[in-house]
Amino acid sequence: MRFLFVHGTGVRREGYDPLFELVARELGARFPDAGVEPCYWGDEYGATLSAGGASIPGFVGLSGGGRPEPVEPAGLVGRADGGWTLLFVDPLCELRVLAEPPGEDDGFGAPGTRTPGQAVGEHLAALAADTVDADAVSAAADQLTAVLAATGLARHLPGALQRLAAAEEFTGACEQAADPAAAAELTAVTARALTAELLTAAGSEALCTAEERDRLVELLADRLGGAARGPLGRTAGVLGKLGMRLGGQRLLDRHRGALTVGATPALGDILRYQARGGPLRAYLAERIAAAPGPTVVIGHSLGGIALVDSLALAAARREAPEGLRLLVTVGSQAPFLHELGALNGLEPGAALPPGFPAWLNVYDPADLLGYRAAPVFPGDARVTDHEVTSRQPFPYCHSAYFKLPALYDRIAAAVAGAAS
Repeated sequence: MRFLFVHGTGVRREGYDPLFELVARELGARFPDAGVEPCYWGDEYGATLSAGGASIPGFVGLSGGGRPEPVEPAGLVGRADGGWTLLFVDPLCELRVLAEPPGEDDGFGAPGTRTPGQAVGEHLAALAADTVDADAVSAAADQLTAVLAATGLARHLPGALQRLAAAEEFTGACEQAADPAAAAELTAVTARALTAELLTAAGSEALCTAEERDRLVELLADRLGGAARGPLGRTAGVLGKLGMRLGGQRLLDRHRGALTVGATPALGDILRYQARGGPLRAYLAERIAAAPGPTVVIGHSLGGIALVDSLALAAARREAPEGLRLLVTVGSQAPFLHELGALNGLEPGAALPPGFPAWLNVYDPADLLGYRAAPVFPGDARVTDHEVTSRQPFPYCHSAYFKLPALYDRIAAAVAGAAS
């Protein structure tokens, strides 16, 4: 048996390689005799801004390296997820609260005295000194190193530390933390801000569950001389107001260029596929037919759309690939597009044709790009939905599927069912 892994929208080589290694490792543990093959299409069939973003009002174009600054993902502001959605929009928001002078002088912070807040700043500087060197990510026994490596965030740590250390919000918060209780809150907030910086910098490259995110906060807080579960009294009291200040046209105007460029690989791939998807579908058909024997194809996001299209068209032509045992879509929009009548491979409202394979569709309710398939094809025993959760907010839950053992266990069960 072989598995073919087709990536989704917005993924490029630097993000695909570690993702494929993860998928291959997890599948290999459950299917030791199977081969796991990559199916990378981003460079050849993905979208690019051919004029460097010249069409965007007020945008001067991409830098010489061709990459925009990290873009804050959009999302709803709230505390139901522990404030992480707000932190992903603005990683410094909690530090900004602490940088404001408290209501009254409590007698701490006499001239010439090293305040607890300054100690937090010194710990951050020491952590930056440890990690600026690329060789710092080498101690296998270091738990922080292990989590950073497992989540794809290691290479982003030096830059995130430098940005945080240079931020006025952080230095101001250190100056204001004049007593141990304030320093405890500062430590917890700094660890959260640094984690949010890492995740926003990594973007779609991040492979991080909520458990790994929370563990990262704990480990960073420990390196900063405190605990991740310090009180969030001052910050919790004003985050609602901060959320209101984050919205509006001024923010959109300021970030329009970066938002557009940052969204181009993800949104652009979908638009390009809808307009010119034939070459990608032909490539997938070629890769599926490249080797004989039982085959399972796994498609993430847009990869799932293209697979559904390709397999439906092949089945309609009575050219279904021999040996194809199972289609797995993960966080895919194929069912939604069919509801809209926007799938290339199926007429609006049409049933799946004879010859279409068994289909396992995996989705996370928090993933705004993941949809259910079974209700769209009622009565079709070939189509099965399976719900999982990473406890991450969108958009990070869209990439976190592949860190969940439940995904691979369900695939194993579906493969066994398809073989019986």
